[in-house]
Amino acid sequence: MTLPVFPDLRNQSVFITGGGAGIGAALTEAFLRQGAKVAFCQRSDATAFCDRMEAETGNRPLFLPCDISVTDQLQLTLSTAARVHGPVTVLVNNAANDQRHETLKTDETFWDWSMAVNLRSYFFAAQSVIPGMQAAGGGSIINFSSISFMMADKGYAAYITANAGIVGLTRTLAREFGPDRIRVNAIAPGWVLTERQKELWYTPEGLTNHLSRQCLPVPIEPADMAGAVLFLASSASRVMTSQTLILDGGYISS
Repeated sequence: MTLPVFPDLRNQSVFITGGGAGIGAALTEAFLRQGAKVAFCQRSDATAFCDRMEAETGNRPLFLPCDISVTDQLQLTLSTAARVHGPVTVLVNNAANDQRHETLKTDETFWDWSMAVNLRSYFFAAQSVIPGMQAAGGGSIINFSSISFMMADKGYAAYITANAGIVGLTRTLAREFGPDRIRVNAIAPGWVLTERQKELWYTPEGLTNHLSRQCLPVPIEPADMAGAVLFLASSASRVMTSQTLILDGGYISS
């Protein structure tokens, strides 16, 4: 996939949660190819991914191990990235966990964990980088939500609730920090066929049924998210904020 080049992204300090796998890996690669200084975090080791990115793009990302559900770890990770690359001016809150669960069997521990991963981390990551963006004269925060909360779906109520909350968080942060030239937008993907999705939920019949409801009957790949994220990160979208871009092939319009 050929992506446009946004010259203003060169040397920007970018931070991506969950940036070494799935959608996050596609975003890390896309920013590296723009010449950005990219840092990312996740729990599992991403050294091999960083080696591959350096070989393929000539630009090595900074990998910082972190459990985003632990706020102290997340804040330390973001401060480390800012120390190495300069204040973060592009934050992509991408990491999430859509573990399935039954409402009547969900306990408080699971609910709190799901909120910590899927919503709380977004708030505290933004809180951590906003002072640096204010000092820099602006920045862009991009929050990944999901069309799940628009579909009246079932089987993962905590995740769906968090994704609705992400849109609310996006709008309030956009209003509060717009005077600082900080733009805050969300992306709501449809069914993106990451390796995790293929391992856990994919069946040929399920994909065929899903594609039959999309206006564009093509499988959505992680790289399909990259163009929109680059646009939202760049000054090309300088007057766009408080918005949610739906990237689902037209699924929820059918």
